[in-house]
Amino acid sequence: MNFKVYILAISVFVVGMVELVIGGILPLISEDLHVSLSAAGQLITAFALVLAISGPILLALTAKIERKKLYLISLVAFFIGNILAFMSPNFEVLMLARIFTALSASLLIVLSLTIAAKIVKPAYQARAIGVISMGISGSLVLGVPVGVLIGEMFGWRILFLIIAALSIISATIIHRYIDDLPPEQMIPLRQQLASLKSMKIISAHIVTILVLAGHYVLYAYFTPFLQTTMNVNAFMISVAYFVFGVSAVCGGGLGGVIADRFGAKKSILLFVGTFAVVLFVLPLSTNITLLFPIALILWGMLSWALSPAQQSYLIQTAPESAGIQQSFNQSALQLGISLGSAVGGVVIQHYPVSHTAWFGSGIVVIAFLFAIYSITRPVVKTASSVKQAS
Repeated sequence: MNFKVYILAISVFVVGMVELVIGGILPLISEDLHVSLSAAGQLITAFALVLAISGPILLALTAKIERKKLYLISLVAFFIGNILAFMSPNFEVLMLARIFTALSASLLIVLSLTIAAKIVKPAYQARAIGVISMGISGSLVLGVPVGVLIGEMFGWRILFLIIAALSIISATIIHRYIDDLPPEQMIPLRQQLASLKSMKIISAHIVTILVLAGHYVLYAYFTPFLQTTMNVNAFMISVAYFVFGVSAVCGGGLGGVIADRFGAKKSILLFVGTFAVVLFVLPLSTNITLLFPIALILWGMLSWALSPAQQSYLIQTAPESAGIQQSFNQSALQLGISLGSAVGGVVIQHYPVSHTAWFGSGIVVIAFLFAIYSITRPVVKTASSVKQAS
């Protein structure tokens, strides 16, 4: 494997930390900036929403810029956004910093995937993309729990300073080792939207949105959930995030195996249905010492298990626009994160934080109904759709 792919993976690890670590330090931000926990949670909502919407738009606007140059410009913008977050005197400035950082992050993630596929031989492209995905998952496994501990010991601001420093190191290494890459022809945004040609496809993307929304109603507020229901310290919260992260990465691999073995459709129904049950049981398990770790591991595994089956289903359903559908699925994922963290913020304003899991479970049940609807719709293929995707 080309070592340059691992350089890109390190870069997306840093980017992933910015999005994911905020959930673990929400109580610290809330206390320091004198805002409610619900308001602090909107830092996750805004970041994910901007990430979902801006990716396709910014790629279209920057289509003519050489890829390495664009990557370095994005890293500099990412650095500025994190420095602004570090220095933010109030919540409003921190929110602006998050939005600015999300704009650059949306480009960095997509560019990392496309550049990685270009700099390796065709036989290694799938593996290269897998390595980049591992960079993002690594930020979940290591970045979030370490971030919780550092934030507790030195304050939440230091995390953004560390991430800013890491982004400069990444920019220096990429400038040194990554070669110039000419821009490639981009599919116009209007043409991409035209690929959403049937309710079968649209409802499949809605499943992704709702599953992630149900997940993030709880996950965005997991730290206060643990503090309230189990009265644990920062170290145990970090351990819980670590266990969840490892389980999530393992769940992604296991989800692919199950999807290959039983088919994408059956796997989607299995994962979504089980996910709803686990979310419902999770608050009840906090009073039982041995049950909570099991519920936590299952929750973590199921949070990523759906992705391989869902991607496989989209490829099978719309092979003529498979690449575009994968892009839309990533946007759907971020929209789900944004929606879930927003709903969770509303929930904790009116109910105990433990209720977030039950509201999340209800949203996933709705996702299950959309999954049934999508799977039972006939596949519609037209000559025009093939032409649009070509």
